[in-house]
Amino acid sequence: MKEILLLKDGEIVLKGLNRRSFEDVLKKNLKNTLRSLGRFEITSAQSTIYVKPLSDDIDLDEACDRVSKVFGIVAFSRAAVCEKTIDDILSTAPEYLAKELSFAKTFKVEAKRSDKKFPLKSPEICREVGGEILSKFPHLRVDVHNPELIVNVEVRDFGAYIHGEPRKGAGGIPVGTGGKAAILISGGIDSPVAAYMMAKRGIQLTAVHFASPPYTSRRAEDKVVRLLRKVSKYAGPMKMYTVPFTKIQEKIKDECPEELFTIIMRRLMMQISSNVAQQNECFALITGESLGQVASQTIGALACTDDASDMLVFRPLIGMDKQEIIDISYKIDTYDISIEPYEDCCTVFTPKHPRTRPVLKYVIEAQEKPGFEPLIEEALANLKLTYISAEDD
Repeated sequence: MKEILLLKDGEIVLKGLNRRSFEDVLKKNLKNTLRSLGRFEITSAQSTIYVKPLSDDIDLDEACDRVSKVFGIVAFSRAAVCEKTIDDILSTAPEYLAKELSFAKTFKVEAKRSDKKFPLKSPEICREVGGEILSKFPHLRVDVHNPELIVNVEVRDFGAYIHGEPRKGAGGIPVGTGGKAAILISGGIDSPVAAYMMAKRGIQLTAVHFASPPYTSRRAEDKVVRLLRKVSKYAGPMKMYTVPFTKIQEKIKDECPEELFTIIMRRLMMQISSNVAQQNECFALITGESLGQVASQTIGALACTDDASDMLVFRPLIGMDKQEIIDISYKIDTYDISIEPYEDCCTVFTPKHPRTRPVLKYVIEAQEKPGFEPLIEEALANLKLTYISAEDD
C-alpha cells in the first residue's frame, strides 16, 4: 500500500503575493531535513504540501519525526494513497486504519472533496465509508460529537487519501524567510530556548559562544555543541563561533569594579558578537535574557548592555518566567543537557553584590579605563569555527 505525507501550511497562507516564495523556502527546508532518508518528491497544491517517498524502503516513522520539527507546517498526516473510486476508497480505509479501528470504541468519518468531478458528495462518502467500517469492525459505534477516532477521506486532484487524525506541526514560518541573526549561546537553559523561538519566526541562526579555559572546560564547550544540535533539528544547520574570552575576563576581574563585572562582561560580549554577526551578514543579535531573572537582566542593566552594540537585539524570553522557559526546553529536548554541571563563562568571577541599577556613564568609564580593544582584536583573530548539524546528534 502506497503512503504519502500530507502537510498543511500554517501562516504561509496569509502571505499574499509573497506566499510562493515562502512555500519555496519551506520545500527546500523539507528536502534538506529528509535528504539522508532517501529520495522524496515534494509538491504543493491547495494549501497542502505532498511529500511522496520514491522508494519502498524509506523509514516513514523517522520522516514524520523530522517533518514535525520543520517550521512552517501547522499539521501533517501520514496517509494511504488510493485511486479516486469509491470501491478503492472502501477497500483501503478499513485496511489502512485497521489497528486504530480495532482499539477504538467510537469513530466518525470526515470527507473532503476538492475534486468536484468525483461522483459522490462529502456526506455520501462519509456514509459509504462509515458503513463499510462498521461491517468490518462491528464492535464500533458512530459518535459524531466526541469520537475516539476520526477517519479522514480526502479526494483531491491527484488521488484519494485516507488517514487518521493529523499530528500537530511545529508552526511558525520557514527558517530562512525572516533574515539572519546571531545567538549568544551559553550552556544554560535559556539561550537554546531563545534560539528555538527565533528560528520559529524564520530566522537563520549563527551561534556565538564564549569560552574561558581553564576556568571553563572542554566539556562545557561540547555541551553547547550538543545543545545546538538539538536546536538544529528545528533551525537547520548553523555555524558556531567560539570566542576565547579568558584574557578579557581576567582583565575585567583585575581592573574593573567588582559590582560591574557582569555588566561590563555582557557589554564586551555584545561588541564581539556584533562583529561576528556583521561578518556573517546577520542583522540582529539574540539573547536568552528574561526581565528580572538575575541582576544583569534588570531594565537598567539591559539598557547598559544594549548601548554597547548598534545592532537590533531580540530577547524572545523577556516576558517569560522560568517555568515557561523550562517547559519549552523539555519540548525541544535541551533541558537535560542544560542542567549538566559544566560551568560557562557567564558564571566565572560572578560578583557577590552586582549592581542592579547601573548608571551608563560610570559603566562606560569603568570599561574604557583598562583598554580592552587589543584583547577584543586578539579574540576576534582567534575564533574557532564549528559546523552544527542535527545529523550529528
